[in-house]
Formats: sequence, structure tokens, C-alpha cells
Amino acid sequence: MIILDGKTLAAKIRQELKLEVSELIKKNIVPHLGVILVGEFAPSVIYVRNKETACAEVGIKTQTLRFNEDITEQQLLEKIREWNDDKTIHGILVQMPLSKSIDEQKVLDAIKPFKDVDGLSAMNLGHLVSGKPPIFYPCTPSGIIELLIRYGITIEGKHCVVVGRGELVGKPLANMLLKKDKTGNATVTVCHSQTQNISNFTRQADILIVAIGQAKFIQKDMVKQGAIVVDVGVNRISKNGSTKLVGDVDFDEVSKIASAITPVPGGVGPMTIAMLLKNTVKAAKQQIIEAKN
Repeated sequence: MIILDGKTLAAKIRQELKLEVSELIKKNIVPHLGVILVGEFAPSVIYVRNKETACAEVGIKTQTLRFNEDITEQQLLEKIREWNDDKTIHGILVQMPLSKSIDEQKVLDAIKPFKDVDGLSAMNLGHLVSGKPPIFYPCTPSGIIELLIRYGITIEGKHCVVVGRGELVGKPLANMLLKKDKTGNATVTVCHSQTQNISNFTRQADILIVAIGQAKFIQKDMVKQGAIVVDVGVNRISKNGSTKLVGDVDFDEVSKIASAITPVPGGVGPMTIAMLLKNTVKAAKQQIIEAKN
């Protein structure tokens, strides 16, 4: 059984990007990521801090604006428009979730597609669904596919079952797995909260990817012998007076029959940040080329 170690692979990718950034810096080009954080939601604060640290490691400049929960949608849109026009900022990231009074998709769609390094604007997602390559692929699905490819796992021709149809992972990932190239060409089944007898589908999966936010939902009897299991979930549970992070998969049991599995933490999470850095470097390169033209 192979542990799909996203933490170690992400560190390797950061070193690769560090070399790319150093070459850009020699040309007086410093990739620059603008981050917007609204409120004090603890996981969001941690995610942003981790992204800032990762950016600093590879040489990407960051500028983070922290707003109170009561910021209006209009104020947020005005800041995004300002950054859209700022040629020194190559990528824009709005940390989710936002307050309920703000239309999240409207905010994401306000980001110019060539600065949408999260790959979540309607244009980038629309291209993905239509089969046309987007400027940027969403970070978590990209991280999952990168993890599989770098571990030598073949996706083409496999039956991939995605549990979860969320806008951040499930939907874009299903479309990416259908792409007509070596990173796709899979037969894809998507399961969700209204799927009846979900085990009937998960047991058919050559590659099972779970992103539903329910601790240890996937049990050993729901997985085919030798399946590859990718756990996107991050759930905090209490045990013996302390808390720990677990995934949507019962790792201890499922790892006994899986041929490869991601841990939580240390699996998909670090890969998501690595793909954000990769997209930001790509954004800087593209905008320099456009400026020359």
C-alpha cells in the first residue's frame, strides 16, 4: 500500500517553482499575489497564513488585505477592480467563505480571468465545462490530478467515482477527469447527498475521490480491494479531551485494502497550495508576455 504523500510532493514542487521565480527575478519580475480575507473565521485565517508562508518560500510577493465581517459587497468589488487594474499584481485570491450578505460568485466573477489564480470565475469554469482549456484550473482538483500523475497512477480508462458535487472540488474535478488527454479520459461517476445506495457506486471505483466534509464517512466495506483513494475532507473531531483532524475516509480501515491512499492532514491540502503558487507564477509569465505584445 502506497501513501500518497502530498506534503513531500508539494515541497518538491515549491523547490521547482523557486527556481522559476529566481529566473523571473533576474529579469526584474516578481510574481505578486493579492489576497483578500474577510472576517476572523479561524480556518480561513490559517489557510491564508499557510499560503503567505508558501509564497514567501518560493519568492512570490504577497499583499493581504484583511476586512471586517461587515464589509459591503460593493466595497469588496471596488478593491478587486483596483487590483484588476494594478499591473504589479499578477494574481488575485479571495479567501472563502465570505459573509452571507455577499454574493460569492459575483465577487469571483469580478476578478479578471487572467488574474483568477483560484480558477473559480465563471469564465474559467465555463471553459472547463465546455472542453476548452481555461486560463487556470481550480487548485484543489489540479492538486489531486498532479498527485496521481506524479505517483505514476494512470487515470486514462479508469473508473473514477467522485463523492461530492461541490463547486470547489466535485464539479470541476469531474470535468477535469473527462478531459481528452492523459490526465483525464476516465469514466466518471459523481455521487452526492441524494445518491441512493452509494456503496454500490463507491465499490466500483478504481479511483475513489471523496469531498463531502463528513468525518470517516467512507468505510472499508465501501471500497474495492486495490482501489486508489483520495481524501479531500478535513474534519476536526474530539477524542479523549483533545481534537484531531481526520478526513472523509476512515484511513485506518480503508488503508488495509487500498493500493494507494492520501493521509489527512498531509495529502491533498499541501497540493492545493502548491497549485495556487504554480498558477500565480504562470499568471506573472503570461502578463509579462502580453505586456510585451
